[in-house]
Amino acid sequence: MAEALVTLAETPDDVPGIAPHLRGIAQLTVDRIAAVDYAAVTTAPDGSCAVAASGELVTAVEDASGAGDPVPPPRAAGSGDAPPTMTWPGFPQDAAGMGLRSVSMPLYAGSGARIATLQLYGRDAAEMSVLSAAIQAAENPDLPWPPEGDDRQPLDAGVEELAVGYAEALSVRATIQLALTLLERSGGPGAYPRLRLRAAEDGVLLLTAATTIVSRGLGG
Repeated sequence: MAEALVTLAETPDDVPGIAPHLRGIAQLTVDRIAAVDYAAVTTAPDGSCAVAASGELVTAVEDASGAGDPVPPPRAAGSGDAPPTMTWPGFPQDAAGMGLRSVSMPLYAGSGARIATLQLYGRDAAEMSVLSAAIQAAENPDLPWPPEGDDRQPLDAGVEELAVGYAEALSVRATIQLALTLLERSGGPGAYPRLRLRAAEDGVLLLTAATTIVSRGLGG
């Protein structure tokens, strides 16, 4: 999950594999974070939503098929190696009716723009509060993490992985944004296309190209 978040942050926004990668992040969160029952990825600007459910819930839906269960059976989204997700119009409204609590975090691709929103849903208020604190701590290093308190339960390994991965993804984004700022100051055509071209010519990732620009710019 951490690696998937970092990879997204250094991947150009328009590559063909972005959509299945986003669905993969949603599936990883429900697989690895115990408190998360559903994860929805909403892409901008069309607002389309792909929903991943924990394995236990998928099994429950299959067992309850035809028995009036309120959760609709999943319809696979994507193909090939993409993780299974559901196309579920109106899921946020349905989730509220199911008594689910939600926590959201933005997902950024290589340009630094928000490419999607990851919405995490669970029933346990305390566990979702810890998840929210993890996301906030990743965004603001001045916040304490892990949460302080002698009586807290051991942290879910998945929550820690999300916090570390999101913080690293934000660090990648910051480096790329600094490189774009330096390119803008040097004049010429758009900074992001120039960064992409430089990375392609050198056969390296956006982050590698950005790091080189930053090192040279700050060193000069």
